[in-house]
Amino acid sequence: MTERSAEGQRNAENAEADALTEAEKKAAANLEMAIRIQADFDNYRKRAQKENEEFKKFAIESFIAEMLDLVDDLERALSHADKDDDLTMGVSAIRNNLIKMLRSKGLEEIDTNGKFDPNVHEALCTQPGETDGDIVEVFQKGYRIGDRVLRYAKVKVTKTEEGEQKCQGS
Repeated sequence: MTERSAEGQRNAENAEADALTEAEKKAAANLEMAIRIQADFDNYRKRAQKENEEFKKFAIESFIAEMLDLVDDLERALSHADKDDDLTMGVSAIRNNLIKMLRSKGLEEIDTNGKFDPNVHEALCTQPGETDGDIVEVFQKGYRIGDRVLRYAKVKVTKTEEGEQKCQGS
């Protein structure tokens, strides 16, 4: 073999090695890009699923909040009706079924037995009392779903200061 043919063969081997190295680099770059795209898609899928769940939750909460007015109307009707009347018993059954359905969706009544909590209660009136913050009357029930308050309970609370009873609007 001549020196030229040996040099040509080395150049050909070097060219093949360079081409192979270049192909390996390109394959690694493509693999890295595919992994990144897959991770981006996973993040997108998780974000879209979370947004969908939040939308459903908001839609349910909005619907339940609107239904609370109906519950209030039924309770007002029942408070003025004859307790032994068949119509009253039917309306009461409807109200109980509605409350049961709303509770199955996570609705909870806010507790109004005890102390005033500004996180869940709205004080409309005060009246003199021995201790501050005792709830003495409930004007409108409050409700929540989980930690989220749908409607604050409207209440009258005690205040230790001597003075007149004070209500909003009077």
